Amino acid sequence: MNNQELIAQCEQKAKQWLSPAFDKETQDAVKSMIESEDKNNLIESFYKDLEFGTGGLRGIMGAGSNRMNIYTVGMATQGFANYLKMNFKDKEDISVVVCHDCRNNSRLFAETTANIFSANGIKVYLFEDLRPTPECSFAIRHFGAQAGVNLTASHNPREYNGYKAYWGDGAQVIAPHDKGIIEEVNKVTVENIKFEGNKDLIEIIGEEIDKVYLEQVKTICIDPEVIKRQHDLKIVYTPLHGAGRVMIPRALESWGFDNIHCVKEQMIKDGNFPTVDRPNPEIAEALTLGLRDAKALDADILMASDPDADRVGMACKDSNGEWILINGNQTCLLYLWYIITNRQAVGKMQPTDFIVKTIVTTESITKIAQKQKVEMRDCYTGFKWIAREIAISEGKQQYIGGGEESYGFLAEDFARDKDAVSACALLAEICAYAKDKGKTLYDILMDIYLEYGFSLEHTINVERPGKSGAEEIQQMMKNFRENPPKELGGSTVCLWKDYLTLESVSADGTKTALDMPATSNVLQWFCTDDTKVSVRPSGTEPKIKFYLEVKDTMNSASEYKALVEKAMVKVEAIKKSLNLD
Repeated sequence: MNNQELIAQCEQKAKQWLSPAFDKETQDAVKSMIESEDKNNLIESFYKDLEFGTGGLRGIMGAGSNRMNIYTVGMATQGFANYLKMNFKDKEDISVVVCHDCRNNSRLFAETTANIFSANGIKVYLFEDLRPTPECSFAIRHFGAQAGVNLTASHNPREYNGYKAYWGDGAQVIAPHDKGIIEEVNKVTVENIKFEGNKDLIEIIGEEIDKVYLEQVKTICIDPEVIKRQHDLKIVYTPLHGAGRVMIPRALESWGFDNIHCVKEQMIKDGNFPTVDRPNPEIAEALTLGLRDAKALDADILMASDPDADRVGMACKDSNGEWILINGNQTCLLYLWYIITNRQAVGKMQPTDFIVKTIVTTESITKIAQKQKVEMRDCYTGFKWIAREIAISEGKQQYIGGGEESYGFLAEDFARDKDAVSACALLAEICAYAKDKGKTLYDILMDIYLEYGFSLEHTINVERPGKSGAEEIQQMMKNFRENPPKELGGSTVCLWKDYLTLESVSADGTKTALDMPATSNVLQWFCTDDTKVSVRPSGTEPKIKFYLEVKDTMNSASEYKALVEKAMVKVEAIKKSLNLD
C-alpha cells in the first residue's frame, strides 16, 4: 500500500468518527486531522485499531481508533462485560473492581469503565482515588469479584495511558479468557457501548481495603527483630508523582520504620510528571531528586516506585560511599537471596517452598536455588505467568517470591501482580539486616557475587514507534530466526531456544521441545562461557528488547568495578555481533 492509499484509508475511517455517536470535542479533533496538510497524526491515529491484547490496552491518549480515549476504553469495557455475562451466565451477581493511577484521564477512564460495567448489570467496586496496581489485584480477591480493570500505563511516558484486564484470581487474564475477551471486544462498535451508568451498582471503596491490604503486607516480614534494632534506618522514598504515595510510606511505618523521608516535589499527584522526563525508576534521571535528598541526609537507601506502584527502583552507597543504582536483575537477586537465606535462618523454610523468575532474568538466581535446594521455575516475561505458577500449585506448594529483570517483584500470594508496596517494605528489611551486620546493601550484593559468581546484565531497548516501526521490529525477529548467530562477542553459541516454535536446538543439532504453557515471540541464545542473550518485542511499548548476560569469576569485592568494565567491553562486542552498534 502506498502512502496516498494509506491516507485515503485513514480519512475514510476518520470520517466515521464524525457521527453523532462521538462528542463534539472528539469530532473537532478528527476534523483538524483530516484538514491538516501534515497527515502524519491522521495516519498514526487511524491506521489501525488500538489492539486489545492479552494484557488489555496501552497507547497514546487522543482522538482516533489507535488512541486511548473514552471510546476505545468503552469498546474494551463493553466487550469485557459481554464476555463476563457469557462466562458467568448462571451467576446471579457478577462484580468487578476498577482502579486507576495518577495519569491524565485515568479517573475519567476509570469512571467511564465503572459506568459501562454497571450499565450492563455488573456490580462495580470503584476506588475513591488512585491506588497501586497490587491493591487492585488484592481487592479482586478480597471481594471475590469475577474480574477487574486498572487504568494505568505503568512507567510509560506521560502521553500514554492503558487498561489492564484482570480475572477473578487477581492476575492479568491468560488463556482461555484472554482470547475470549478479545473476540468479544472486536465485535463491539461505538453504538453498542452502554455509557449511562447505574449508580446503585457502583460502590466507592478506599480506606477499608487499604487497612486489610496493609495488614496482609505486614505478614511478609521475615525478621521483625532486625527491624526493631534498625528502626531508624534512613530511608528516602519517591513515588514519582504516582500511586505509591498513598500506601508505601504507610507500609514502611507499619513494619516499624520511623525515619522515612519522602521527596516532597514528587509526592504531588500529577499525570504530567513535571519533575522527570519519564516516570520510570529503571532510568537514572528519574531518581535525580531522590539522590539529591539521599546525599543530603546521608541515607541508607533510596527507593522509587513507578506511577502505578508495581515496580521498584533503588540506589545505595558502594564501598567508597558513592551512590550507585541497583538494576532490576540485582534487585531480584537480592530479594530472593534474602528470602531464602533468612527463611532458613528463622526456621520458616519448608521443603515445598518455591520461587519463580522469568526466562530473561539473571541465571544467578538459578545458581542460588540449586545450591540451597529450593525449587525454581522459569516463566515468560509478565507477572501473569508468575501468577499462573502460584495458581497451579495452590494448596500443594508455597510460593515465597518471584520477580523479573524489569524491576518487578512479588513477595506474596494474596496479590497476583508485582507489588512495589510489599517490595519496598521488604527492601527496607534487607537493608536493616545488612546494617545490623555492619554492612550495606552493596556489601550484600558483593557477598552474593563472591559465592555464586559475578554477573552483569545489560538491556538494550531499540525503539521503533508507529506503523513503520512495528514492521521493522517484525523484520528484525524474522531475520534472527532465519540467520541465528553462531557467536556473540567472540563466545560460541551452543544452544538456541525459540519460544514461538517451542523448540530448543543444541550445537550438535539435537532438538528438544520446550515445556511452556503457550508460545511467545522470544529468542534466546546460550554460549559455552555462560553468556546469554534474549530478544523479544515489547508487549506494551513500540520497541524490541535485547537482554544480555555476561558471567565471570570474582575473587574479592575490590575486583567488582574492573569486572564491570571488562563485561561492558563484552557487551559492546555482542552488540556488534547482533548489528546493534
